[in-house]
Amino acid sequence: MTSKKDLSERDICTKYIQPALVKAGWDTLTQIREEVSFTDGRIYVKGNLTSRGKQKRADYILYYKPNIPIAIIEAKSNKLSVNAGIQQGLNYAEILDIPSVYSSNGDGFYEHDRTCTDGEIEKEFSLDEFPSPEVLWQRYKKYKGIETPEQERISSQDYFFDGTDRKPRYYQQIAINRAVEAIAKGQGRLLLTMATGTGKTYTAFQIIHRLWKSKTKKRILFLADRNALIDQTKRGDFRHFKDKMTVIKNKNIDKSYEIYLALYQGLTNYDEDKDAYRKFSPDFFDLIVIDECHRGSASEDSAWREILNYFGNATHIGLTATPKETETISSTDYFGDPIYTYSLKQGIQDGFLAPYKVLRIGLNVDLEGWRPERGKTDKEGQLVDDRIYNRKDFDKNLIIDERTQTVARKVTEYLKKTNRFDKTIIFCTDIDHAQRMRSAIANENSDLMAINSKFVMQITGDNEEGKRELDNFTNPEEKHPVVATTSKLMTTGIDAQTCKIIVLDSNIASMTEFKQIIGRGTRINEEFGKSFFTIMDFRNVTDLFADPDFDGDPVRVKDIAEDDEIESPEDELETGDPIIDDDGEEITFDPPEPPEIIGGGDIISEPKAKYYVNGVNVAILNERIQYMDGNGKLITGSLKDYTKQKVREQYQSLDDFINKWNNADKKQAIIDELTEQGIIFENLKEAISKDMDIFDLICHTAFDQPPLTRAERVNNVKKRDYFTQYGEQARKVLEALLEKYADEGIENIEDIKILKVNPFDDFGTPMEIISLFGGKKQYLQAITELEMEIYAA
Repeated sequence: MTSKKDLSERDICTKYIQPALVKAGWDTLTQIREEVSFTDGRIYVKGNLTSRGKQKRADYILYYKPNIPIAIIEAKSNKLSVNAGIQQGLNYAEILDIPSVYSSNGDGFYEHDRTCTDGEIEKEFSLDEFPSPEVLWQRYKKYKGIETPEQERISSQDYFFDGTDRKPRYYQQIAINRAVEAIAKGQGRLLLTMATGTGKTYTAFQIIHRLWKSKTKKRILFLADRNALIDQTKRGDFRHFKDKMTVIKNKNIDKSYEIYLALYQGLTNYDEDKDAYRKFSPDFFDLIVIDECHRGSASEDSAWREILNYFGNATHIGLTATPKETETISSTDYFGDPIYTYSLKQGIQDGFLAPYKVLRIGLNVDLEGWRPERGKTDKEGQLVDDRIYNRKDFDKNLIIDERTQTVARKVTEYLKKTNRFDKTIIFCTDIDHAQRMRSAIANENSDLMAINSKFVMQITGDNEEGKRELDNFTNPEEKHPVVATTSKLMTTGIDAQTCKIIVLDSNIASMTEFKQIIGRGTRINEEFGKSFFTIMDFRNVTDLFADPDFDGDPVRVKDIAEDDEIESPEDELETGDPIIDDDGEEITFDPPEPPEIIGGGDIISEPKAKYYVNGVNVAILNERIQYMDGNGKLITGSLKDYTKQKVREQYQSLDDFINKWNNADKKQAIIDELTEQGIIFENLKEAISKDMDIFDLICHTAFDQPPLTRAERVNNVKKRDYFTQYGEQARKVLEALLEKYADEGIENIEDIKILKVNPFDDFGTPMEIISLFGGKKQYLQAITELEMEIYAA
């Protein structure tokens, strides 16, 4: 008879935990979910390759109703104590906003009650005493402050399901539940802060749908400030409102609908007597949701605020990735502190958002300034003012043709090294700059322009041809346009799932605008090969990474030196420590005054006098790389020092590491373990030596040991005449594996799939090769012995 001690963790779940839950009254179909993975696993970038880290996974999550989680259970084998999983469970419960936490090894349950403020916060009880759904629902209500039957009715309203497998991610679930619960308790102003690409519109839809279905809010207004945002919303999740929904166009008001989508400028005539929103009574709407609320509603004198003040009795929910906080403007002053925040950093760590690396390209005229020689005139013959011009001047009041051409050339060089059809957005200083950049990119890519003239498009508020191509640019199925040059139009609300390159050639000092621009690349679309993106920074905008308000650092920063070519991802090198010095100053970014808002979001103001000059020597001065560690923090020292620190946290001594390495069934397990700590071995190889084995990289970097190259290790094995114990064919296989090790390292020879590729396919099928050793067990033993020979002292 099998002892309980011999059962696996899964067996404990099946034989003991599950029956206990059913006996307590939990429904297996609607209330119990097993092995719930609630993150996707962080994406690690290695050159141009990516791999996923581990997902966070709870053994059990218990739900009162779908998407309303009220308890979590961590299961352990019976060899461990009943409370062995409680700390892991608590960690997950804090992330998932769940009050009741349990651990079990099959003997009973150990409970932690997060609502308990005095008395017995933790206790143990038998398998037969697990609480019922109603008992834990009462505790959940206490945890959430839900006190009245009406609050309970609203808070437990069902989610919308469209018949597919789509369901909210854990952070969306928290945001939705907190918003509905806050409104159920009478809160009138709410702010949700969610990083770009994390599904704010879907979250808003579920909040609205639940409140609408429970008849808590009967008439709802969704406000945005871009036509593209309204169009995306209508075609997307809000389509489920069907004939109950309308979009307010041309200031035509029809009061027979329940859900209204509108541009704020579509409700305002800038004339108090004619404002379209005044055709509604002040109490017409019960709920107003303000998308991208940082763009207007934070400012007391904005047009948005006029609308919100008019409908002041309605509940107002602000949605933003970047709440605006300056000396004169505050989102939190109006909405209050966010009821939930899901940051860019957290999204990257969870694997829901794409990580990114940065190429910082310093041009000589930017870093050193440019002073015109005596009597220098521009292309129109005007005398150029004699002073030193710097980065803040370029493309604003001084245009240097060669500078624009250099930027276009470096962007094109990068595309040629990676993929010339990677979707790219170039953010320019203004519309004129975007127009000139389009021409420069076209000239650098004349071969592709000859095939399709939409390879590069200017997409700005004044350019109708470009705006018509916006949907094609954001559509993963459409190849063209590939490159978009813009100024303000594409900073927010554009869902560019496959954008792989963001080029910063604009002087951005606002943290709000910076985060919004970074957000254009954070969406993941693995079906189309988008799992990370690159920022090319020509203006030192990424100095804003040093700002304490920034919450999601890059995996890598590289500054390009004079005459350096842009390298392919496989050839990336570490060439210095990061330079992070100037904090960006926050600037006001209010909605523009008419007629500037017409046709899009670009700000069209009266042009200032500009000098257009050429004949200037523009060169590239510096290059720098910067990496991100396992916790999302920038590595500010050298990669070698960082690796040494992380390895020594895992292994106290050289002997400790060597013993673990030699005794590991697969060396890949140790490599994966250190990769989880943020050590990217591809980058370490580039920085120290491509010819070293990972074993030698670690011993040399962390323990100052003299290294051997892989070729030297192979020669040592051959000198020992190790292969004579095997038959002729088996010996040839091992010799080929040794050559593979010399070329590629230890990782590949451990994978049995290597037997499918050249030169092993010359020896026969994988099964035939394995049979040369007497079977799979003997083949794996031969690999183990080969590794022992490779790493013999």
